[in-house]
Amino acid sequence: MTIELARPYSPEKHHSHRDVTGGWLRPAVFGAMDGLVSNVALIAGVVGAAGAGRGAVLAGFAGLVAGACSMAAGEYTSVRSQTELMRAEIAVERRELARNPDGERAELAALYRSRGLDADLARRVAEGLSADPEQALRVHVREELGVDPDDLPSPYLAAGSSFLAFAAGALVPLAPFLFGASGLFLALALSMVALFGFGAAVAVMTARPWWLGGLRQLGLGAAAAAATFGLGHLLGVAVS
Repeated sequence: MTIELARPYSPEKHHSHRDVTGGWLRPAVFGAMDGLVSNVALIAGVVGAAGAGRGAVLAGFAGLVAGACSMAAGEYTSVRSQTELMRAEIAVERRELARNPDGERAELAALYRSRGLDADLARRVAEGLSADPEQALRVHVREELGVDPDDLPSPYLAAGSSFLAFAAGALVPLAPFLFGASGLFLALALSMVALFGFGAAVAVMTARPWWLGGLRQLGLGAAAAAATFGLGHLLGVAVS
């Protein structure tokens, strides 16, 4: 009879996580999706009203530039305001630590007791973490505000990511017309493939079925394009 001994645990073997706190992923994904959907819908509406031609190119290019600038400005303002609010709350916590260190240490100990530590261990952990004022500040900010004071989102990164991503997405339905396409079919075909690809890529990044994410984004984009094409066709507005 052979007895197998359990393999010893190796501390070097551990799993790693992707960066989920950076300020570029959300605006980049949102910008690319928005650029693609909004511009294919805009171009479809113009073509539905007046047919493919110079008007479709001008509308697509205007939609690309205006949308990219709008996305960048919106992301910059949003993230800048959020970051300024975070910094203001961090400053409040810093002042409170300087004014009432004993009370803040007791607050931290109470937090760890609520998470299952016994009173003595919670007190000793809180005292150890509070020995360094900067470390204490980081701990209180993470625990009370849920943010990392050393890794606040950058408004410039968010704005740049959204601008480039929107422009890239909006260029997909516009590209066939820039190369002389005379109908909407090629622009729609490229856009539908890109929509499925974007949706599938995001689904893979967020550990969801790729085909489900792709089909969902494809359906949303197709619905938007169909709605604007139908409205443009019904209105019959001449675009010169």
